[in-house]
Amino acid sequence: MFMTSQHATTLWRPTGPKELDLVRELKWRAWPPRLPEQPIFYPVLNEEYAIKIARDWNVKYDGAGFVTRFEVESEFLTRYPIQQAGGQTILELWVPAEELDDFNAHIIGEIRVVHEFHRFAATAD
Repeated sequence: MFMTSQHATTLWRPTGPKELDLVRELKWRAWPPRLPEQPIFYPVLNEEYAIKIARDWNVKYDGAGFVTRFEVESEFLTRYPIQQAGGQTILELWVPAEELDDFNAHIIGEIRVVHEFHRFAATAD
């Protein structure tokens, strides 16, 4: 399911191209502020769930989907109870938008893209 050690927990985030561009601008070290219609930041606790969202949701609405992986200090994450958002493996953390700067300060290392999905363009014969 999700990976944790004494010091760090691995999280995944499915994202579209616009958010990924903002992460790139932040030197792969932080998540950008939420938009007014995004009061919660939702990192997920397993890669399979992140893949499903990126492939099935982001590609459909944004033309591309990406799965990122990053680590956060485990002790810091204890303030966010694990939320089961559906099935047994659909696990997320709900980080209020106003706490995102603090969350970002506890990321260890860089945010990395581990999977990419793209809408295939139709070709003319």
